[in-house]
Amino acid sequence: MEDVLEVYQTPYNPLRPVVCIDETNKQLIKEERIPCEPGNPEKVDSVYIRNGVANEHIF
Repeated sequence: MEDVLEVYQTPYNPLRPVVCIDETNKQLIKEERIPCEPGNPEKVDSVYIRNGVANEHIF
């Protein structure tokens, strides 16, 4: 960990910029909605449909 901290303390060099990288995954879900009818408002059910996962790589 100390080696990583030393990298962030080095002076700025435009030829060798410091780049941060992060990675995470997210679950993709789809909400199930009951359509509205005349006289009844739209309802949102607490049940969801799993729609897969996505991996995010952030630089």
